[in-house]
Amino acid sequence: MKGRAALTVLQDRREEFLDGMRLGLGPGAAAFVLALSFGAEAVARDWGFGLPVLFSMFAWSGSAQFALLTSLTGGSAVVAVTSAVLINARYLMMSLALNDSLRGGRLSRALQVQALCDASFVVAHSTKGGYDIVRLVGASVPQWVLWAAGTAVGALTAPSPDLMQRLGLDVAFPAFFLILALDELRRSRRALVAGLLGASVAAALLFVTTPSYALLGAIAAALLGLLPEKEGEQA
Repeated sequence: MKGRAALTVLQDRREEFLDGMRLGLGPGAAAFVLALSFGAEAVARDWGFGLPVLFSMFAWSGSAQFALLTSLTGGSAVVAVTSAVLINARYLMMSLALNDSLRGGRLSRALQVQALCDASFVVAHSTKGGYDIVRLVGASVPQWVLWAAGTAVGALTAPSPDLMQRLGLDVAFPAFFLILALDELRRSRRALVAGLLGASVAAALLFVTTPSYALLGAIAAALLGLLPEKEGEQA
């Protein structure tokens, strides 16, 4: 009986992983398009081929990578690193939300959270509360592969920004995130309020500060979405 139960668990996890991979293909395709721009821009700024590809493989953060790439042009490494850290500060909040769903010891939990990215975070959210870590890992696999591959292709082919804009590829990445956000906001009133508050704070801050600080303000405002949700608040 124990063997049969263990086999059932493994099969369920395999299905969750494959389901996560399927759901990660859409954001992964959008990530590939954005990575084309990053690879091309990095080569244009004399990064060569190997450095941007390795950067994408190990950093795997489009917003932080673009911030670092742009900031380094001004010659200040401190500003560049600070901008990248500020933009990625949102993962602290996301990690707190994942904490109760992680399993195993410290090392195991640390490895699991390495698969965290924006789209996978949304995909892994369960309608019953909490997060499906196996699905999160599955969703991150195609996104990581396509992000690294897109950077390599962009570095090799160096498509011009004008070509990307004419083909409409420059809006593919934000469009996928908008779809993910709308799906999440439909699930509960709490998520809708948190999203609207975060967007309002970010829009206001953009008039007086940089996008990095506006993003931090939006994260702080959206912390409302991390609070426990009552049954009556679900859509």
